[in-house]
Amino acid sequence: MTNATRTWAGTTLADRRAIRRQQLIDAGIELLGGGDTAAVTVRAVCRTAKLTERYFYESFADRDALMLAVYEHVAESARQAILNAMVDVEPRPEALARAAVTAFVELLIDDPRKGTVLLLAPITEPALNKRGSELLPTFTAMIHDQLPDSYDETDRKLTATSLVGALTYLFISYLDGSLDVPRDRMIDHAVRMLVAAASP
Repeated sequence: MTNATRTWAGTTLADRRAIRRQQLIDAGIELLGGGDTAAVTVRAVCRTAKLTERYFYESFADRDALMLAVYEHVAESARQAILNAMVDVEPRPEALARAAVTAFVELLIDDPRKGTVLLLAPITEPALNKRGSELLPTFTAMIHDQLPDSYDETDRKLTATSLVGALTYLFISYLDGSLDVPRDRMIDHAVRMLVAAASP
């Protein structure tokens, strides 16, 4: 039996490490989601997670490694929320679009911390600049795959990329307060954009 598989109080060392890592990620979401990237220090994260720095370095090499893990955790949560919302939906453009947009809004707009991490932090945080750009194709591909067969491949790429850009700016503007509109109107508008693209 390895150290990682020995149990203590019913959990293995690997389990406890995973729990501590998630505590640190949750603390990172709390701090980075506050909008002040300078506030995200190793000491502040440990204080928020109620863990010592020893446990921080058990999971992360440095602050930037944590920032990337926080960003990727939120991005994957958003991707999964959208996919899960579309599983049992009637396969019509309007129904699929509304399910996807609503899931995104519920995760990232109704919890502004997560929205800030995914949409605003990459603009100001150097550790996330490149990764933010690298993950955009993930969401572009989700729209690309829903477009009708009447599009050729070039049109699919152009349309999906344009929609991701427009929707990203829409949600950023809503999050930072520069777009003062009712939540349901914003959702309806985003749905109409997607439906229009799926109905050339």
